[in-house]
Amino acid sequence: MKVIKFKQKKIYTSKRKVLIKDLVLKIFVGIHNFEKKKKQRVKFNIVINVDQNLVPNDKDLKSIVNYEQVINIIKKIASKKHFPLLETLADQIFSRLFENFRIKKILLRIEKLDVIKNTASVGVEVEKTKSNEY
Repeated sequence: MKVIKFKQKKIYTSKRKVLIKDLVLKIFVGIHNFEKKKKQRVKFNIVINVDQNLVPNDKDLKSIVNYEQVINIIKKIASKKHFPLLETLADQIFSRLFENFRIKKILLRIEKLDVIKNTASVGVEVEKTKSNEY
């Protein structure tokens, strides 16, 4: 007797994202002399797309992308040294976060809050997607 296996049909598709909004840190960043001497307030906003095939497990935090760990990674990178450009800082954050195999895509916005008069902020927004070979 031959056993027939049926593929389970997906009822829905989903996207899981981790959000960190308005993380403000005082760091050394910028090309101007005054930016090299004094820390400035910089705001981070990040949207992380997670592998939708992974199932969260309440008893295993390694089954998710933990936003607390993401914040700690950003803090550690940002506090290490002076970054001439926000883009350089962003690239280091991307490199470190993409080490996590659960992370597939990142949208990162970094803004200087106090550097240009008459603006709420100036900054960069970069989006990167992990290639399938990585």
